[in-house]
Amino acid sequence: MTRSPTQRLGDAGEDLALAYLERAGLSLVARQVAGRFGEIDLIMRERDDLVFVEVRRRSRSDYGSAADSIGAAKQGKLRRSAELWLQKQYGDRWPACRFDVCAIDGGRIDWIRNAF
Repeated sequence: MTRSPTQRLGDAGEDLALAYLERAGLSLVARQVAGRFGEIDLIMRERDDLVFVEVRRRSRSDYGSAADSIGAAKQGKLRRSAELWLQKQYGDRWPACRFDVCAIDGGRIDWIRNAF
């Protein structure tokens, strides 16, 4: 499948975030998990916790920071996507989990744990 330039830029941001999180000790469970509410960029494991990671990359700050771009509607879609994935993978016995953000502004990565 051919990826658009915007998608390739997003993939590169996810690559940066993935490498950063792996250096911090997290391990990859799944990447680009698509569902009816949208895509979960990264699903990682940190010890016994599952971590759903939204990656946002901004090269310019004209419209705010990368982290600022994740509003309530996007958070809701991510929660619903995660719930569907958890249900499919674990049934009704879910592990502990949280939502993190890797915000990439220019070349700087800001890892926000328990972002929402």
